[in-house]
Amino acid sequence: MKLLVVEDEALLRHHLYTRLGEQGHVVDAVADAEEALYRVREYNHDLAIIDLGLPGMSGLDLIGELRNLGKQFPILVLTARGSWQNKVEGLAAGADDYVVKPFQFEELEARLNALLRRSSGFVQSTIGAGPLQLDLNRKQALLLDVPLPLTAYEYRILEYLMRHHQQVVSKERLIEQLYPDDEDRDPNVIEVLVGRLRRKLEGDAGFKPIETVRGQGYLFTEACV
Repeated sequence: MKLLVVEDEALLRHHLYTRLGEQGHVVDAVADAEEALYRVREYNHDLAIIDLGLPGMSGLDLIGELRNLGKQFPILVLTARGSWQNKVEGLAAGADDYVVKPFQFEELEARLNALLRRSSGFVQSTIGAGPLQLDLNRKQALLLDVPLPLTAYEYRILEYLMRHHQQVVSKERLIEQLYPDDEDRDPNVIEVLVGRLRRKLEGDAGFKPIETVRGQGYLFTEACV
């Protein structure tokens, strides 16, 4: 998934960028609200992690601005402030959850994953579609209860399509799930990856859930639960 991290403390920002990247996410990590607003206007994100104590525009004001812009992705607040008033203010501004500094990365990851599941309409850590099961925690796909040998990129595409089942997903949106914004990105790569993914899903099971919508993108046609 593509995440936005807004944290002015350089060491923590780098730590989050690195650890979240290791979990398979594509991460935009910025130090202030101005850069964050530029990023959300230019690119699509699935979730934002925002420190309340930002320089210049505060984290609370940034959250309000994001909601005013119509951005509906989940927002997880980071705050060094322990009082209940600050937590309430963050939630009232439009945040969906919060983590108080200092925190263990495992707690942040658990809350982040819960928000991503809920935003996609799922409550469990697995997504099922016919003979296919996706384990969101292990980042593993099972077809007819047999592990499916997917590359990291193939898995990211499959997870995103399943999270957005019954919706047409453009190549550009899928590219954003694979590469940081400062890298050269070739739309033809998506065609190659989707082709490989289709062959692996079809296999002996004959499972063909990914449909091409000409000129628009790809559609995962199976209902996911």
